[in-house]
Amino acid sequence: MTGSGAGNANRKLMPVEEQITLDLEKLRAQQRYRSIPQTGHRNGKQIMVDGRLLLNLSSNDYLGLGSDRELSASWMEQLSVDGAHDGRYAMNSSSSRLLTGNHPVCNELESAIAGAYGFEAALVFNSGYHANTGILPALSTRHDLILCDRLNHASIIDGLRIAEAEYRRFRHADYDHLEELLEAAAGRYRQLFIVTESVFSMDGDLADLKRLVAIKHRYGAMLIVDEAHGAGVFGEQGLGLCQQEGVLSQIDLVIGTFGKALASTGAWAVMKGLFREYLVNTMRTLIFTTALPPIVHAWSLMTFRKQLGMERERSHLLGLASSLRNSLRDAGFEVPGMSHIVPLLLGPDSKAVALAGVLREAGFLALPVRPPTVPENSARLRFSLRADLNGEDMENLLTIIRSVSI
Repeated sequence: MTGSGAGNANRKLMPVEEQITLDLEKLRAQQRYRSIPQTGHRNGKQIMVDGRLLLNLSSNDYLGLGSDRELSASWMEQLSVDGAHDGRYAMNSSSSRLLTGNHPVCNELESAIAGAYGFEAALVFNSGYHANTGILPALSTRHDLILCDRLNHASIIDGLRIAEAEYRRFRHADYDHLEELLEAAAGRYRQLFIVTESVFSMDGDLADLKRLVAIKHRYGAMLIVDEAHGAGVFGEQGLGLCQQEGVLSQIDLVIGTFGKALASTGAWAVMKGLFREYLVNTMRTLIFTTALPPIVHAWSLMTFRKQLGMERERSHLLGLASSLRNSLRDAGFEVPGMSHIVPLLLGPDSKAVALAGVLREAGFLALPVRPPTVPENSARLRFSLRADLNGEDMENLLTIIRSVSI
């Protein structure tokens, strides 16, 4: 045997367990080792972690629906009265929606979502990850180009990698760069796709949706917006930043998730009826997975309808975040964004880990976010705020942070 093949055959490779052990040791040395926390009892804005009750500043339960005792009591009452009615609260579906796993309550949920958004159709998925790894590969072909904001969520990036289409990642929120890429692509592809989040989860900043809509029309592109962190928080009815910016009807697909502000599980997308029909026939993460149980869809329907009228909670949440952000900036910290997600940039991993430890000792759960989730030397604490927090909570938090030498 000759050539590179022979060299590879003769090279002594490290056993996989030894390599994994070394990799884990490296993560520990870099303070990037992660473990699943032992969480327990939740009491509104507080959560039990490793036997201690802490103020929860790391939850995506933005409206506090997951801790709403009145809503839970109403739900339990419905279960006791109507528990066996048409299998609405069945705990299993046992097959995909295209076989026997669909249920009228899922159809009801999709109709309610489409009606609220004013779109022809909606489609419900098992998770936001399923949505983002399934939609782009289904809609695009090898003759297309997908243009993606560089800071889009990992699920969108994985969708790009699965798709046959070419893709380019434009610099974060740099729409001049996006237009440069679109200019270079003119006439070379069947279809151009632009995909962005509305609220970026690590910096808490917002996409310029009006500019993106103008670009979409200028270049004949399809625009897909992921409202995972916008749904429930922005817009008069909590339909997201697209609603707040008045561009909802001009987006081709709007994706939302039940797993954050809506305190359930799963995701949805609103779109033209033609697109829904096509996804039902081509989207692998819809076709080849067991459907969520009817009881989950019934709960999602309840929380979706509930959040439509939570304008007061949305206003309180965004006001709380604005106040915290401004106070941290006044104290000399770097705090990007303008949403309910307030990141405190600290730089080295060690600083983020140390401050998270100080806050935990003081009764606050604020988890550090480190590379590779964020770029090198941009480790941070990410305060993910909730509508059931108050000004006193924020002042207590600020007191601790100001007292620490970082």
